[in-house]
Amino acid sequence: MRVMLKSKIHRARVTDANIDYEGSVTIDRKLMAAADILHYEQVQVLNVNNGARFTTYAIEGEKGEICINGAAARLAVKGDIVIILTYCHVNDDQVRNFIPKLVYVDDKNAITGTKRAVGAITL
Repeated sequence: MRVMLKSKIHRARVTDANIDYEGSVTIDRKLMAAADILHYEQVQVLNVNNGARFTTYAIEGEKGEICINGAAARLAVKGDIVIILTYCHVNDDQVRNFIPKLVYVDDKNAITGTKRAVGAITL
């Protein structure tokens, strides 16, 4: 069994940071659907601007919304670029055929493209 990238929202722009919310990252519901991220699913957020990496859970937001909530709001500010990742466990006999969902967005967090393949996995 291996831990593999399940999905990625690439280079989304933070629209707000709310330290008073109890936790999570709020993500545009269309982005969540495109990346196969469920409400309350664990996500890893990578901040391209400052190098911060943190794990939290996703909640559904409005069109274009990427809001870092709770304590993690100290790790990002409005305008930062983030990469949002999810992972899953895949059996070794299925890993060669496993393909993550990749979602690419513009500076307004609108989807510009999606991909299912990055390249062949060889063992």
